[in-house]
Amino acid sequence: MKKLIIDGGFPLGGSVKLQGAKNSALPILAATILCDGECCIDSCPRLSDCDASMDIIRYLGRGVRREDNCVIIGDGSISRYDIPESLMREMRSSIIFLGALIAKTGHASVSFPGGCELGPRPIDLHISAFRQMGVTVSENHGLIDCTVRGKLKGATISLPFPSVGATENIILAAVTAKGTTVISNAAREPEITDLVCFLVNCGARICGAGESTITIEGVERLDGTYHRIIPDRIEAVTYMSAVAASGGSAELRGAVPEHLRAVVPIFEEMGCNIVSHDGIIRLTAPKRLGAVKYIRTMPYPGFPTDAQAIVMAVATVCGGTSIFVETIFSGRYRHVDELRRMGANIKIEDRVAIVEGVNSLSGTSVDSTDLRGGAALIVAALAAEGRTEISSVHHIDRGYENIENKLSSMGAKIKRV
Repeated sequence: MKKLIIDGGFPLGGSVKLQGAKNSALPILAATILCDGECCIDSCPRLSDCDASMDIIRYLGRGVRREDNCVIIGDGSISRYDIPESLMREMRSSIIFLGALIAKTGHASVSFPGGCELGPRPIDLHISAFRQMGVTVSENHGLIDCTVRGKLKGATISLPFPSVGATENIILAAVTAKGTTVISNAAREPEITDLVCFLVNCGARICGAGESTITIEGVERLDGTYHRIIPDRIEAVTYMSAVAASGGSAELRGAVPEHLRAVVPIFEEMGCNIVSHDGIIRLTAPKRLGAVKYIRTMPYPGFPTDAQAIVMAVATVCGGTSIFVETIFSGRYRHVDELRRMGANIKIEDRVAIVEGVNSLSGTSVDSTDLRGGAALIVAALAAEGRTEISSVHHIDRGYENIENKLSSMGAKIKRV
């Protein structure tokens, strides 16, 4: 079993270049099965989740290869409409193939997806939207079977919650549907806008990305294209947290400050100095971080749930009390017990976490419970006294490309064994 070994107490410095956004890459890879012709996806990160998506595309019949930072989807055509359970269980985001498969073949048969266990994440919003577009959906023994006679039909769909996954799935189903689809209360995340940018370059007609109402006019077909994925804003938060917790000063290259508007003020409240220019963000931490009064996770442009555990790790060594409220996923405090093993003082009541900052954490053996929880443990280990061993690093590999090499280049004492 692979582990990360981290000797804490060394301030980070230098610079690090951000990878392409995982949460953009996965829906864009799924979208390529809609295209006739070659697609070149640049800045596609080397992640286990991306590898799983590429395996699904190969299984469905398209050729996939990687050339440096580009993933190229080229020869072959979609010859299957089912995705085996073994591939679906590799990642939660595999459900994003559902809308694209229905649109491409008129049929999709998949099992419920796997991925991190963060509490209930029902796909009823996806299923309800597909039914409004003319899809017959049946669920039997853990399998979802979807069929449509002829082409999908445009519909007016109002989401009760701005679900990222549901918004993406509806867009993918609607781009070649007959007529116009309007999504109300759509998710507004930058990754949605990135997906739409890719599809428009392929010939789709979509307007309203980044807003609460998205309109899609169906087209007959999509062509291949070249697309560069946006930088990963959650990776940016992770390295900002690592620098702050370690008391360092470093640069993030390739960042989009606009995507971090809800996060930067949190670090400034802790006492960090942040300067951004020309795609570079420099963060310099004070001698002792101050507490954050209140953080509430919200859909974009609010504070991202993916950043909650990571920033909480920083709060454990801040002077004073910080309060977190998790509104998105009920099971997103699984990292707390592992932080407590390192000496963190955290109290949980329902969806509220109260973090009393301590003078220092202590290195010990901990287990990565999920992707972002694992990243939180890395941040805590960099701030801790002594050595920390983090197991179950396969969770971390789902979202971070060469994280130990990047941190090592910034002065961290970290190795994979």
